[in-house]
Amino acid sequence: MSITRDSLLTLEAYSKLRKTSRPEAIAHRKRRSVALGEHITLQFEDETTIRRQIQEMLLIEKIFDEEGIQSEIDAYAPLVPDGSNWKATMLIEYPDPHERKRELARLIGVEDRLFVEVEGHERVYAIADEDLDRENDVKTSSVHFVRFEFSKAAREAVRAGAQVKLGCDHTHYPAHVVIAPETLASLAGDLR
Repeated sequence: MSITRDSLLTLEAYSKLRKTSRPEAIAHRKRRSVALGEHITLQFEDETTIRRQIQEMLLIEKIFDEEGIQSEIDAYAPLVPDGSNWKATMLIEYPDPHERKRELARLIGVEDRLFVEVEGHERVYAIADEDLDRENDVKTSSVHFVRFEFSKAAREAVRAGAQVKLGCDHTHYPAHVVIAPETLASLAGDLR
């Protein structure tokens, strides 16, 4: 199912549902998040996370006209995986503003050095920020949108239960982690 204007709740309906559905939404988001080292988190998106994001934006911005609703759908719908990939919001987090400024300058290009390695297959590097460039000559952004595009064989391996690593081979942020089974089970559902 795709996200259309007709498939979204009205502001009133979403407002009523928002509080009661929040714990479930947080649990879903947490299950689809992977910490890579101490300062990078990837939040893997799916229709559920993006639908909620759109509903939140419509509610917060009080958008109820057709054009405004379509604009939000157009902005966020590309973040829903389409069966051959995983799409994620990459967050680079440094609580101290001075450290953050320094590290974002050192981490230029980090979004292009993220990879997923499916057991028995070559690394798949992230395709980053397809919507707009999020870095300049001085620093990278603290938020990036990335896509990992998988071969048919790699998709089948993930769905069959192969171990999967998420990693980064940037000079200033070498890290890798095996994706936890519960998270991997959720992510495997994105692949066809």
